[in-house]
Amino acid sequence: MKPMTLGGILLVVLGALALAYQGISYTRQEKVLDIGPIHATAETHERIPLPPILGGLMLVGGIALLVTSTKQKS
Repeated sequence: MKPMTLGGILLVVLGALALAYQGISYTRQEKVLDIGPIHATAETHERIPLPPILGGLMLVGGIALLVTSTKQKS
C-alpha cells in the first residue's frame, strides 16, 4: 500500500472517532496526603475537548487523500 493511501485511511478513522467521541477523557491521580504510613490520593477526571470541525476536516482530508491516491494509479 502506498503511504498516501495509508495516510488517508488513518485520517478517515481518526476523523470518525473525533466526531463520535468529541473529546479525550482521562483520569489523573494526585497524592493528597503522605504522612508516614498514611497515604491518601485523589482521582481527578479530566477531558480534552475536540471540536467537531476538527473531526470533519480530518474526515474530508482523508477522503481527499484516498481519492487522489486512487486517481494517480489510473
